[in-house]
Amino acid sequence: MSIVRESDLIGIGKKFQIETDAGDNMVVVIHDDGRRELYRYDDEEHESRCVMTLNDDESRQIAGIIGGLSYKPKALETIEVALDDLRIEWYKVEGKCEGAGKTIGELEVRQRTGASIIAAIRDDETIINPGPAYLISAGTTLVIAGKKNNIKLLKEILL
Repeated sequence: MSIVRESDLIGIGKKFQIETDAGDNMVVVIHDDGRRELYRYDDEEHESRCVMTLNDDESRQIAGIIGGLSYKPKALETIEVALDDLRIEWYKVEGKCEGAGKTIGELEVRQRTGASIIAAIRDDETIINPGPAYLISAGTTLVIAGKKNNIKLLKEILL
């Protein structure tokens, strides 16, 4: 598990220092204006240098890529990300699921469970925030967001 230290930068924003399991050291500075700066700390030279500056949209796009919204490594059957009470899970719809062949609206996903389907991935196509008319089909991986119990309810409905 990586170590993350957070500190306020008065008049600038926030700083996050990250030490990874691999031993890399990184600093992310989030400016109040939305810019993000990524720094890499070099142990040998005892200095850090800015390797990239991103605007808010670029940062969110890269966060989705790193977080696996657009591609799930085949070696990982399920991924779970926890942010306080919010969880994001990947769920592959199997052919035997009762939810296969029905739309999000027909299943009343949000109303019945409180969870949201935030993306649907099938083959090389990713649909972000599919609407109530989206037809859930076998072989699709759904990216689900919600509290643990809400996600459990949604999985029960799909089964």
